[in-house]
Amino acid sequence: MRALSIVPITMSSREIAELTGKRHPDVKRDIEKLMLDLGEDVSRFAHIYLDTMNREQTEFRLDRELTETLLLGYSAPLRRKVLARLRELEGILANPAAALNDPATLRSILLQNVEKVIALEAQVSELRPAQEALMRISTADGSLCITEAAKALQMRPKDLFQWLRQNGWIYRRPGAAYDLGYQSKTTAGLLEHKVTTVLRADGSEKVTEQVRITAKGLTKLASLIKSALRSAA
Repeated sequence: MRALSIVPITMSSREIAELTGKRHPDVKRDIEKLMLDLGEDVSRFAHIYLDTMNREQTEFRLDRELTETLLLGYSAPLRRKVLARLRELEGILANPAAALNDPATLRSILLQNVEKVIALEAQVSELRPAQEALMRISTADGSLCITEAAKALQMRPKDLFQWLRQNGWIYRRPGAAYDLGYQSKTTAGLLEHKVTTVLRADGSEKVTEQVRITAKGLTKLASLIKSALRSAA
């Protein structure tokens, strides 16, 4: 029979708030100050949970040492409540089956599992634009013109042209009628140039050159542009 796996003992900022009667934002502020004093990156202890309105919120989870360090700034009665809960959690760890009879521990385990699902869903969401871009480009002879690439990225063509120029992907020579890709982007396999010979009405030929976005380039753009939009939001 497989042994029950119990997560390491931690205490969330929400549980500390409940035990001490403090507001959760105040407890989080105390933790942020503590981590600053200790030279720790507070984001390492951050976790996402869903509030009563199904919105993503942030809490912090601390191990016993950090929890006790935080409590040094609290009154003796408040420290006593939190330490009693820590001892209770340690007793549950010594007897894993007891976790099944402890609602708070079960809730903690379930919440962490839910958060893992949320994190995986976020990763899938991050990958989806690249996947859609690759599916679109698979039927386009290996590359897309910028207008078609904009459709794949669900952007207006003029916005994509502007983004590519501003971010060093394409440029236009003075007096030229078409764009060119920067050498660094073509060397990296993000862009390519397609030369086409067009037959004029008078029977003469005209050679045109078009910069196109490769599968690798479209995948890169899907990631870069989504990140830029998220940062601007």
